[in-house]
Amino acid sequence: MRDAQVTVQGARIRWVEMPGDPRRTTRVYLHGLGASAAPYFAASAAHPALAGHRSLLVDLLGFGISDRPTDFAYTLEDHADAVATALEAAGVRAADVIGHSMGGAVAIALAARHPHLAGRLVLVDATLDPVPVGHGRPGASGIAAYTEEEFLAGGWRQVRENVGPHWWSTMRLAGREALHRSAVHRALGTTPGIREMLTTLPIPRTCLLPEADGPLPGARELVAAGVEVVSIPDCGHNIMLDNPEAFAQATARALREV
Repeated sequence: MRDAQVTVQGARIRWVEMPGDPRRTTRVYLHGLGASAAPYFAASAAHPALAGHRSLLVDLLGFGISDRPTDFAYTLEDHADAVATALEAAGVRAADVIGHSMGGAVAIALAARHPHLAGRLVLVDATLDPVPVGHGRPGASGIAAYTEEEFLAGGWRQVRENVGPHWWSTMRLAGREALHRSAVHRALGTTPGIREMLTTLPIPRTCLLPEADGPLPGARELVAAGVEVVSIPDCGHNIMLDNPEAFAQATARALREV
């Protein structure tokens, strides 16, 4: 485990670091809302198709093994800037950034705001657009439907029942303020929007999505902007857990070294 201070108040981001060939590109893995990077990505980072690189499995501020400050806004931009500070401390440059769900949105914001840190993106069923409260994708947590006061006062208990034991196993590690504020800002999006940022990035970008979900909205425009869109069979939102072999092979193709 490694860590770095990422706020002036002293909050620290922590990550699990897997060593690899220093001549090869560093890889950074970012988890989604209520998750933690190691449980979701460790097996993939060690898969033969992806192994051999220095890999940082980063827990966003407020989640997993990272600190959970209550004086942090937890916007997508804030998350991206905190990750950038951690990567600077870790000596990372031009990394391959693999982001799942909300972590995909953070990866895009990271690449837009700190272009020297991200060389390629793999976005795993990433959040590209604002999500109106009550109209999230299947399995959405419903956290943003509460005010922060309602959520802290007990709304989190209903969320615990809604999300089930698998998601709750990592969600319970998050700071409750962090969880609520991150969910709200995931729903609100950014200015400019995450999708707009993605289309203007000058780096290789690949979007992975579950085949069962059908065509990705706006896929034609993304492809026209140079984004590769790849459907993965036999999986739901957690592609790397549901179909680890297909995920590893698709990610390896996206990050193939010339």
